[in-house]
Amino acid sequence: MNKLLAVSLFAISGALLGGCGFGKGPQGDLVGAEDRPIFNPQEVPYGMVPCPGGTFHMGQTDQDISASMVNMNKQVTIAGFYMDETEITNNEYRQFVDAIKQDSLDVLGEEYVMTELYPDTTVWVRDFTYHMGDPLLEYYYTHPAFDDYPVVGVDWFAAKYFCNWRTKFRNAAREETGFANDPNFRLPSEAEWEYAARGGRDLATYPWGGPYLRNSKGCMLANFKPGRGDYASDGFAYTSEVGSFFPNDFGLYDMAGNVSEWCDDAYMEASVPVVWDLNPTNPDDNEPRKVVRGGSWKDIAYFLETGTRNFEYQDSARSYIGFRCSMIQIGMGTNSSLN
Repeated sequence: MNKLLAVSLFAISGALLGGCGFGKGPQGDLVGAEDRPIFNPQEVPYGMVPCPGGTFHMGQTDQDISASMVNMNKQVTIAGFYMDETEITNNEYRQFVDAIKQDSLDVLGEEYVMTELYPDTTVWVRDFTYHMGDPLLEYYYTHPAFDDYPVVGVDWFAAKYFCNWRTKFRNAAREETGFANDPNFRLPSEAEWEYAARGGRDLATYPWGGPYLRNSKGCMLANFKPGRGDYASDGFAYTSEVGSFFPNDFGLYDMAGNVSEWCDDAYMEASVPVVWDLNPTNPDDNEPRKVVRGGSWKDIAYFLETGTRNFEYQDSARSYIGFRCSMIQIGMGTNSSLN
């Protein structure tokens, strides 16, 4: 066989092998499936801040004055996630209610929307006896003066429904432009909430780090009940506009005081030693008690501590419980965060 014939046969065999998927050309390379949605590095959703993952000591950081023994210290690791910079406001929640009324009223029914999703404004009268709550019942959710105040009167189910709607609302817009869907908005797990509240300050008593409730100038650092019968020394008798006090080191506002916040977890007294030490959570549909964290405008300082656990029944709406959303970070390392 001469050299020219050998070269010709080699070229023919190469073409045949390439056609069978053995070549290095476009038809033979492992290049992945085509026509995939566009995924750029995950954007920080509007109104959220990144919480870089890490390891921290979850649990009580000061004296357990109630001797409850429900939050013993435990070192856990949390993957990176995003969290709303502030609590969901009246006006943000109004956008959700208006959209549901416009798009889903025929499906859900007006009674369901108004009794289950619309904020229960009667909480301002029902939660406290011998209390003149009528003005707040009438104005707190409806008047524009309170647009930037945290929404209250929303139970755990309504908060979860809001998260689902927000996910669909955001991803519908992304799909129109050919981008891949973002992960779901959801209520934070109890461990995520506590990790975010500490803002990277391990074993911190309060979100601002120190064990004191006033700064060096004597100003209150949160909206709570400073003393017996004293609700106003922090500047607000009830709730405050979101973001009225300094943020923690993650850039999150009102992680202590203003309103307590729903978490996704079911409440269990023994959850700390039971749950895993990596992204721990305690989902239990059969447990009606759900975790609330952070303390509120009506609470004493103990409930503002980052390690204090509390609960409310999932179908109970209160004038001192609101919520904020979280979202996992994807496509990056555990300790990554995007700005």
